[in-house]
Amino acid sequence: MDINKILSEIEEEIKPFLQQGKVADYIPALAHVDPDQFAMSVTLFDGTTYSIGCSDTKFSIQSISKVFTFTKSLNIYSKDLYKRVGKEPSGNPFNSLVQLEYEKGIPRNPFINAGAIVITDTLLSHYKTTNDTFEKILDFIKNVAHNDDITYDEEVYLSEYNHGYRNLALANLMKSFGNLENEVEDVVRSYFKHCSITMSTQELSRAMLFLANHGTDPISGEKFITDNQAKRVNAVMLTCGHYDASGEFAFHVGLPGKSGVGGGIVAVVPKLMSIAVFSPRLNSWGNSLAGTQALELFSQKSGLSVF
Repeated sequence: MDINKILSEIEEEIKPFLQQGKVADYIPALAHVDPDQFAMSVTLFDGTTYSIGCSDTKFSIQSISKVFTFTKSLNIYSKDLYKRVGKEPSGNPFNSLVQLEYEKGIPRNPFINAGAIVITDTLLSHYKTTNDTFEKILDFIKNVAHNDDITYDEEVYLSEYNHGYRNLALANLMKSFGNLENEVEDVVRSYFKHCSITMSTQELSRAMLFLANHGTDPISGEKFITDNQAKRVNAVMLTCGHYDASGEFAFHVGLPGKSGVGGGIVAVVPKLMSIAVFSPRLNSWGNSLAGTQALELFSQKSGLSVF
């Protein structure tokens, strides 16, 4: 397979899609991002990385961080985690209050906002303080990415915190149902902070390799989670990683993946590679429009999917 050729073709074919969609302007700090950016990186098990576009440009990973927090929480709590958060697709927008009320404060899955807030709460209960919780999340991402330079964007963090009324409402609703152990303010601050972590597509594609290899980094040999836990994370990415468009993504791309409203998407090809794309303009579901199209083209041209 000539990955360079495939990526070059995608870079040309994706151009018409770069002008479609809109940035996540409900987070003011993201409203000013250059909307015409595009990047894509593919990392193989031997460490070889192929990239196109602005692949070393850091951007706010937003909900992609939920993959890492879910992985850490699952590793700590194992099956007990599912007493507080489900593993089914939501079929509703990622910030739905209605579904949460109906299901008595138990979020459908770890990747909708309510689910990720509960996951953050479980980590806060384990690590005790907001600073320690964030540092442990950041350290984990640094470890799987093998990069100590990864950090967060203070402006994005404050922008989310100052305008995160719906997420505060979700957290308060879950607190009223007894599904939040810590103070709402502490949980939500920790949640916004890990969503504001910034990474490039090169860094993200490297960071996802362990999930393409049953929880073990294929380059360093370090085992981060068990085979079964990696299977669970990949399964939830496939069924829930793109909110109420997860079925569309599975249908057109056919790979476990996770999107973020910062314009990033990660995906894994089991036993082969991991992929990251970035394009800030989003479709109506809140997923990168050109990024989704690029992954569909990659799947078509390479013949790679889990089906």
